[in-house]
Amino acid sequence: MVAIHQPHYWPWLGLLDKIDRSDRVVMLDTVQFERRGWQNRNYIAGPGKPILLTVPVEQASRDQHIRDKKIDNTQKWRMKHYKALAEHCYRKAPYWNDYKEEIADLYAANRENLSDLAIATTRLLMRGFGIDTPILRAGELGDFSGAKSELLAQICAKAGADTLLAGEGSRDYMDPEVTRRYGVSIVWQEFRHPEYRQHTRKSTEPFVPRLAAIDLLLNAGPDALRVLRQARERD
Repeated sequence: MVAIHQPHYWPWLGLLDKIDRSDRVVMLDTVQFERRGWQNRNYIAGPGKPILLTVPVEQASRDQHIRDKKIDNTQKWRMKHYKALAEHCYRKAPYWNDYKEEIADLYAANRENLSDLAIATTRLLMRGFGIDTPILRAGELGDFSGAKSELLAQICAKAGADTLLAGEGSRDYMDPEVTRRYGVSIVWQEFRHPEYRQHTRKSTEPFVPRLAAIDLLLNAGPDALRVLRQARERD
């Protein structure tokens, strides 16, 4: 079973769950960059309300593909993001010390390409969770002529997969009849968000969902994958 998803900066738990459930994941970097989407930003837990981390990108054509999107490194965003994680949000998290060096190394690297950065954050989270699903890039698999359902089916066929794990958000445009023509069936993810102890929240305060998956990792450490899978398995 294959999952196909656009590369996201510090992806949320729904994407980590999809990767964990798949035999392979294809990062769909050959589609249009989405402004104000999640390819270059996500929320982390602030001491009050969540904080949005946004990677600045160079402005180019509106039709520019994700794999071609360049980071605007004239801005001091790396220092800003690392300080937000290290000083303002997770300094007192139970497992910050376990991952702080790897996170620091990620921000020490001067990457130019947004897709490279997004995939690097995803790999860091996968290592922390203990997920070893292979990652492929759509751009490395070849050129595809289809769009929407046909595009995803073509990628699956190229990757040698007969089953696509699709998120709930794709129900509006996915056409199972189209994918079946390529010998590909669809399994719907039906993601269930786990709840866990967040160090920034008092026991009487409500849980904050849909943050970047680093929130679970730094709060639960080596138990993060069990927490994620346990939510999936509950009735």
